[in-house]
Amino acid sequence: MILVALLFLPFVVGFACWQLARDDDSSQLPRWLALYTFIIMLVLCLWAWLTGDYSIGSAGDTPTWQREVQFSWIPSLGISFHLALDGLSLIMVSLTSFLGILSVLCSWKEITDRVGFFHLNLMWIYTGIIGVFLAMDLFLFFFFWEMMLLPMYFLIALWGHDSTDGRKTRVGTAIKFFIYTQISGLCMFAAILGLVFAHYFSTGTFSFDYEVLLGAEVLGVFGFVLMLGFFIAFAVKLPMVPVHGWLPDAHAQAPTAGSVILAGILLKTGAYGMLRFCLPLFPEASTEFALIPMALGIVGIYYGAVLAFAQTNLKRLIAASSIAHMGFILIGIYAGTEIALQGVVLLIVAHAFSSSGLFVMSGQLYERIHTREMPEMGGLFGQVGALSGFGLAFVMATLGMPGTANFVGEFLILFGTFGEFPWVVVVSTFGLILAAIYSLILMHRVYWGPAAADVSYGGIDAREYFTLGSMLALTIFLGLYPQALLKVSGDTMNQIAHWLTAVSPLAF
Repeated sequence: MILVALLFLPFVVGFACWQLARDDDSSQLPRWLALYTFIIMLVLCLWAWLTGDYSIGSAGDTPTWQREVQFSWIPSLGISFHLALDGLSLIMVSLTSFLGILSVLCSWKEITDRVGFFHLNLMWIYTGIIGVFLAMDLFLFFFFWEMMLLPMYFLIALWGHDSTDGRKTRVGTAIKFFIYTQISGLCMFAAILGLVFAHYFSTGTFSFDYEVLLGAEVLGVFGFVLMLGFFIAFAVKLPMVPVHGWLPDAHAQAPTAGSVILAGILLKTGAYGMLRFCLPLFPEASTEFALIPMALGIVGIYYGAVLAFAQTNLKRLIAASSIAHMGFILIGIYAGTEIALQGVVLLIVAHAFSSSGLFVMSGQLYERIHTREMPEMGGLFGQVGALSGFGLAFVMATLGMPGTANFVGEFLILFGTFGEFPWVVVVSTFGLILAAIYSLILMHRVYWGPAAADVSYGGIDAREYFTLGSMLALTIFLGLYPQALLKVSGDTMNQIAHWLTAVSPLAF
């Protein structure tokens, strides 16, 4: 029942938020309903965390679920309502619930119009994301994958910000986001149908069930094409260079809560999809294909850094840095070793905290100085109270300082990759130097140097302290004790690595 509650609670409460405040934008009820809902969801996740057994067992042919719900939905087509939870899913759902709390808090003062409809879209996005992490029927997975799109479109189009130069509009950016993700999603749907029909022709039965399709024999060119269908959809959402064009604009025009969703969890659905579907369903094709995404990951590291150098808008700089960090995640996924895969999981969570922290900081600065253009900032270190200290801390986490979870995640990825692909590690490591440079540029342009105005913008309130402080505390905690996370994901990552080495021990 926990899985059903995690899935349907935000959906139902989101509709209630809309109905209870349809004609009253001053109502605070939608905010409190959404906040308490995400708190309940986080408590449910912690309960599953404390009561589950996530110790590494013997790697078998099927996943080991801690909790599972399954019943027939469309039996004639082999479609079932199948939800399941393992260590990887639990980490992602827990992260989603935590960021849901922060999304509500950071939009408390920023969103003042159509408050009920805003929280409807906010909570339906999270419903789709949680469905992606729990669905183990590929038809159901695709349903939730597409469900994320429309609420995110409205979030950007209705509550976003037009660019100061007038060349970018929030509606145009929302359409661009929708087109990118819709086209890539159709590629995945075609691949799902191809996989299902391949299984049907070999067995005589239709099935969209994940565990059943794990045993489908799809080899050669056909298997490679199907794998590409999944990979393209996940690469766009990650995003991977060269299909990243939607990300900087989406971040720049989205409200703060939208940026938290995008950077904190929506991008991570791409990495999750590669770990859950690309590698296990197509291990042979993935081993043959591995060098291409790893090379594109290296390109992303350097391209994201160069793109960050060129930005004058604070949110666009942070978005460009996300492209670089996703390059490391892509390298770790296709390195295929258990250590690298564990590093991927840790970096997913670490980047969610650090990038979300920077976007929340950007939103709080905008509330005070009404600009996101760094040339109009400067000298804010003594003018915004503790906000400048939090900014420095999250910048240090972003560039991978020891003692932060980002450092441990990147180290595990590089360490786990070096044994089989040393040249990848050597080339990508220099990207860390560029990360330090653009991170320090951010600090210099925003906080140091002469002040743009001789005024005090005041400190931060309790809500802002909690939002930033909780993310910073978890970043440091996981940097000092990463085992708290790694022992939960260990069994799943061990199983994925086992499947890959079983089909191609030399490549992985």
